[in-house]
Amino acid sequence: MSDEEAPLDLVADFPAIPSGWAYLDTAATAQKPRAVIDAITRGYDDTYATVHRGVYQRSADMTLAYEAARATVARFIGGSPEEIVFVRGATEAINLVAQCWAGTQLRAGDRILLSQLEHHSNIVPWQMVAQRVGAAIDVVPLTDDHRIDLDAMAAMIRPEHKLVALSHVSNVLGSVLDVRRAADIAHGAGAKILIDGCQAVPRVPVDVAALGCDFYVFSGHKLYGPTGIGALWARTALLEAMPPYQGGGSMIDRVSFERTTYAPPPTRFEAGTPHIVGALGLAAAIDYVTAIGLPRIHAHEAALVRDARAALARFNSVRLFGPEDSAGIVSFALEGVHPHDIGTIFDEHRVAIRAGHHCAQPLMATLGVDATARASFGVYNGADDIAALVAGMERVVRIFG
Repeated sequence: MSDEEAPLDLVADFPAIPSGWAYLDTAATAQKPRAVIDAITRGYDDTYATVHRGVYQRSADMTLAYEAARATVARFIGGSPEEIVFVRGATEAINLVAQCWAGTQLRAGDRILLSQLEHHSNIVPWQMVAQRVGAAIDVVPLTDDHRIDLDAMAAMIRPEHKLVALSHVSNVLGSVLDVRRAADIAHGAGAKILIDGCQAVPRVPVDVAALGCDFYVFSGHKLYGPTGIGALWARTALLEAMPPYQGGGSMIDRVSFERTTYAPPPTRFEAGTPHIVGALGLAAAIDYVTAIGLPRIHAHEAALVRDARAALARFNSVRLFGPEDSAGIVSFALEGVHPHDIGTIFDEHRVAIRAGHHCAQPLMATLGVDATARASFGVYNGADDIAALVAGMERVVRIFG
């Protein structure tokens, strides 16, 4: 067995996971390794100061650390530091693009193309801007095994489509998008393409240049980093053409009561004092997963998915969603039992899963259910967690007969 194939055994790195607790909700938010917690603590304890403004040494040092974190994010996804905008998370990143790019570029009669599996954060901002400018939204269907149907997308897309926004990995189904093909289809029609990478960056290697997308967004807290920090990557020419999202300190060049001029990207989009220590924590999280190796993480989670799907399939009346090779996520339903009841019984058995619509109500309608139960894996999960998942399901079946 190669190092890449060997199971990971990293739960000791995560102080918030006590012995005997199966945490299977990583798609919602990942637990934090000690390396990230220590980086945050150091940032507040030993080195804290403002950035970009102070002339004293501590401020200069923190500015260097903050911008080094931006460079770390850029290397992680194959971009350049000047193409990275720090945001609160993917939701803010998508809203930024919706307001600053789509809101200024789209006109009445233009169209936006989404898919049936999108998170609400990749639906609602586009609805808001479409309503404002008079654009329309079209929706790409799914294949029988719950992937975005790129053949259907190629048949649907028209010159009126100015923007395509799709998830790299579904937060419900774990299905992985062929981003390069989707980008080629979008660009062939003259459209720009935004990729929601929230569930992808913790699981699969990402190279925005190779993917060919125009915008890529993700949140730090799903990548074993802190909450309240994330990143927008965009092509330099697009950022330079976009007006600022918010006004305030730091994002300016010169201010007078008659006229204000703005700083170049990415500073233009980072009004106010940033989440300084959050950026340091995000960089530490990236260093952590990079040291493990994303191919190894993906192989580890793929093995857990295979084991979980096989174990759940042995129960009568269980319905599994998503493809067999989903990336780290297994959604399921048990006939006659509400997913909230499953989640509650699992919790009594010290198993933490997600139950609900997962901020994907249109997808639930497509699947013909109101909600699903979802187990999602991280680097800290192993065979014991699959056993706990099975034991929890056995208890559900006993209770409901």
